[in-house]
Amino acid sequence: MKHLKWLLLIALVLLTLGCQQDQGQDKPGKMTKISGKVMVPLEGAYLYIYQKGMDLYGPAMTVSRPTGPDGSFELSLPPGDYIAVARKRKNGEAAGPVRAGDYKSGFINLTAAGTPIELTVAAPVKIGDERRLTSALPESGTGISGIISDADGKPVEGARIHVYDHVQMSERPKYVSEKTGPDGHYLIYLPSGGTYYLAARDKFGGPPQIGDLYGRYDQGTIEPSAVVVRDGEILKNIDITVTKVW
Repeated sequence: MKHLKWLLLIALVLLTLGCQQDQGQDKPGKMTKISGKVMVPLEGAYLYIYQKGMDLYGPAMTVSRPTGPDGSFELSLPPGDYIAVARKRKNGEAAGPVRAGDYKSGFINLTAAGTPIELTVAAPVKIGDERRLTSALPESGTGISGIISDADGKPVEGARIHVYDHVQMSERPKYVSEKTGPDGHYLIYLPSGGTYYLAARDKFGGPPQIGDLYGRYDQGTIEPSAVVVRDGEILKNIDITVTKVW
């Protein structure tokens, strides 16, 4: 009789554990494995994952490790709807602007629901660049220069000037400078004179985030001040102060 009781008890424990395991398999929150290849194959590319609604040109929610020699990548995502894009920059960096000559895929919609997803991603070479950088513009003799400094008046290294042609500054910048050096100095060439509006920041792409350095050129006004550049003129001393976004 004792043996029968023990057998029944063991069977009950095993049945309970089995039910718990089944429930764990079915419960929401299971990670989804995302794997595949970036073709040519393309070594050293990254797969960037954005949640729906995020700025697709700003910092990603998560980024894969660089692809291997066969272009392969692998990462896992919690349940949800996402957008993926593969990028490879010639300079080898994982962040920053994608320029002409870099590799970039189209945007890929993903739904993570627990079932593994296998992707084959084509990432052709980017031709042209809407946000043209200083190095992509001819030295036309027309441009803007100045110093980017922090709230204490110290020069800021690694910041960029973003040039807009509308006062709202709500769309993507038309031109972007190269990063400033230790002296905080920038010089950006423009294809022609005109009326422009300037912002300086230490990140590229997307709206400024908490902790970023950001500032606009203004002359003590709420709205950004216009900068008027004539053809053949390098407008100097257009200095901008950046502060941390809180």
